[in-house]
Amino acid sequence: MSNYSSQLHDEQQAVDRAYGRLDEMRSQLRERLDRVRAAGSHGSPTQRAERDSFATMYEDRLTQLRAVEDRLVFGRLDTTDGSRRYIGRIGLSGRDHESILVDWRAEAARPFYEATPAHRGDIVMRRHITLRFREVVGVEDEVLDVHSSQINEASASGTLTGEGALLASLSSRRTGKMTDIVATIQGEQDRIIRAPMDRAVVVQGGAGTGKTAVALHRAAYLLYTHRRKLQRSGVLVVGPSPAFLHYIDQVLPSLGETGVVSRTIANLIPGINAVHADDPRAAALKGDRRMRTAVANAVSARQRVPHSLPTVRINGIAVPMLPTDITTAQTDAKRTRKPHNKARETFVESMLHLMTNRYVEQLDYDPDRSEIAQARSMLRMNDVVRRTLNLAWLPMTAQWMISDMFAKPNKLHRYAPWLSDDDVATLTRAKDAPFTVSDVPLLDEAMELLGADPREDVIKAQKAEQRRRDEQFAKDTLAQAGIGSGIVSSSMLLDQINGFDEESAAQRAAGEREWTYGHIVVDEAQELTPMEWRMLMRRCPSRSFTIVGDIAQTSSLAGSRSWERTLDPLFGEDGWDLNELTIDYRNPQEVSDLASRFAQGEGLYVSTVKAVRRMPDSVERVTLPDLDQVLETAGEYAADLATRFVSEDGTGRIAVIADDEIRGRLSDSIWEPLRRRLGDRRADGLRSQPEWDRQVGLCGPQDVKGLEFDAVVLVEPGLIEDNAPSRPVAASDLYVAMTRPTQKLVIVRTQDDLDHLAI
Repeated sequence: MSNYSSQLHDEQQAVDRAYGRLDEMRSQLRERLDRVRAAGSHGSPTQRAERDSFATMYEDRLTQLRAVEDRLVFGRLDTTDGSRRYIGRIGLSGRDHESILVDWRAEAARPFYEATPAHRGDIVMRRHITLRFREVVGVEDEVLDVHSSQINEASASGTLTGEGALLASLSSRRTGKMTDIVATIQGEQDRIIRAPMDRAVVVQGGAGTGKTAVALHRAAYLLYTHRRKLQRSGVLVVGPSPAFLHYIDQVLPSLGETGVVSRTIANLIPGINAVHADDPRAAALKGDRRMRTAVANAVSARQRVPHSLPTVRINGIAVPMLPTDITTAQTDAKRTRKPHNKARETFVESMLHLMTNRYVEQLDYDPDRSEIAQARSMLRMNDVVRRTLNLAWLPMTAQWMISDMFAKPNKLHRYAPWLSDDDVATLTRAKDAPFTVSDVPLLDEAMELLGADPREDVIKAQKAEQRRRDEQFAKDTLAQAGIGSGIVSSSMLLDQINGFDEESAAQRAAGEREWTYGHIVVDEAQELTPMEWRMLMRRCPSRSFTIVGDIAQTSSLAGSRSWERTLDPLFGEDGWDLNELTIDYRNPQEVSDLASRFAQGEGLYVSTVKAVRRMPDSVERVTLPDLDQVLETAGEYAADLATRFVSEDGTGRIAVIADDEIRGRLSDSIWEPLRRRLGDRRADGLRSQPEWDRQVGLCGPQDVKGLEFDAVVLVEPGLIEDNAPSRPVAASDLYVAMTRPTQKLVIVRTQDDLDHLAI
């Protein structure tokens, strides 16, 4: 090695080669895509379907190649035999199939994250390469073989260092999107990322420990390693809010993976998007696992023997409907073990059979088949019979049933007898009230028990029949070609004709409630209620989960305060592994220590051991005589921090966190000083940004869960505690609020607030 500048020059050549190959592959794909599109809609249906399939494949691959533009190359491994392996976001090979870049998920890249001087294998040195766009701006070397001559060469050239790449990434300004950690994955994180897929993996960690980043990198690793298994079933990522999903949206594409379904509980059921939230007590009541029994009771209540049963006349003969007919037909239907709406078909057919037999028994001659069929048809079309059969076995949609249950207190008492009068009063609402997020698991439970709307069943049956015919066509095609028993199956051929790929698999999964995924990633999992867990478990029968959370941040009354109590009933004591992240990469040491001391003092379990950075001025406390001065001062601090951190290029994020009670008054206090500092144009631009991408945000503790900011102004924290539904929830909310900043935390409060709550 020579001097530092020559090291940059050498690495620039390697980086240029990788980007050159990337550009070449993009150009080839664009040309192929243009040729396919230029062919238009000519040719046979099979030819058109084939072109559509190729177009989809090329578009998906182009999306992947565009997403890895930023920091394509970030590492190099030098081995004992003198060879070098460059590590990057995707694997790249030259025209002669020589390796240019090793995918970070490949086994050959594992030492980049795991090798140590004590366990280095054949690795002599690990190099971190820092890029700005396509320019190499820094290299840092970790020499793992202390006896190697490279240690002196790295020292002489000024590249010898330790965790500089990690610390550099921590000091960068925040954006509205989550940054990946692929270049700086640490050993404890890498072991979790590469854990086996056949069980539930829990990632517990305090704020800023990189839980979410680890979970998303694990999803990318599993998609890469188990592509054949997951390509058709897909991966589901469940987050706490739309803002959070926007925040993480680009991480997986930048890691070379697309086609993942990301949802919140609120929109996990296709066609339903709950935007309203219950108050904490109502949400906890609905989240109780006993509500599954309430839903089941509501279904069973629609399978009954009506008080009044009719007698109808068929061809002049009186045919009575008897209670024993109803109970017999209901027993027949229940034996099918089909969902309520589907089993109703058996109930109706059984009733018609019993009543037709009663008609035949009264005849003094043996009727022919046509007369029996006519009598059966007359019974089926009789309005009185149809109304009675509906009373005895009511066809329902989940939406109607849940709305009806909460609109009628007497029914709710009957379906959920454990609820007190106050509980029922809390849950009762108008029948036309909009669904809430807490209703969604109950709707899902009802859909599972009821089955599809009978009208939807007809459409599904038509689609299934079309699929059957298509598969038969594919089988015949393979048989004619003499390859019917080879490695190409009729399903594979049909998928190719239809253009089935990862993206369309994701689209299909997102559109089908009954879809089961190969793997599910759950972030902020400590917030899930037992009913929400039931909803997720039925979507992954293999029980392959990555569960991410921090029990110190639980703000739901029905959420988890212990992983064991929550997960043992779901996965079994030996069916899940707990992994704990202990290092805070987000917060300065001063912020981390302050938040941890507060949380521990409130009885919360905090797993963070230490933070990696010290910033002596990162915590500032301001105490004032009255609330008006607090609001004014908080606004001035927000303006100062916006001037310092928020840039017109879209980088930089600050949050003012306060209780709902004072957020309205705070708004004017924030935007007036901002307008003075930044001018009308910039202030208006900042204020008009979409909620999920605001550079200056006025938020409650729930709004910022899972997010991070350059700076946070926490206003009147005691008021947040006063208005929380419980003391533990208040402690968790304040712990969340205090652990959002990467650079600066300012706490502005009145003296009364300080006397009320010590932080």
